Amino acid sequence: MAVDPDKAVLQELARRNPGEPFVMLNLLRFAADGRASYEEYSRRAAAFLRQYGGELLYAGDGNEALVAEEGQAWDAVLLVRYPSREAFSRMVTDPGYREISRLRSRALAEAVLQPTTPWTRRAG
Repeated sequence: MAVDPDKAVLQELARRNPGEPFVMLNLLRFAADGRASYEEYSRRAAAFLRQYGGELLYAGDGNEALVAEEGQAWDAVLLVRYPSREAFSRMVTDPGYREISRLRSRALAEAVLQPTTPWTRRAG
């Protein structure tokens, strides 16, 4: 299962609306004994998040799914706000970040990273 975005996906993310802020939904399934590695990654990644203007909005453990197919339960959920797609792309390609991202890769058995944008209110 995939846990890291590939280079082409990151380039496409940055290409479309590079200055647009967004919130990244992270759905995480830990590998056996992966939680400790992910916690270490999170501690180290916090400095990069601040450096590139990101903000952790929410982090929590997944509980029993109320509506889901078999195998769709997640161990953890995070919401991270980034000031722009370009800032996110710069962060994940920073050599220092890439060094610690190995901890994240080892910690996870599966992940979903989904950029989101807010719904706009329509005049009605």
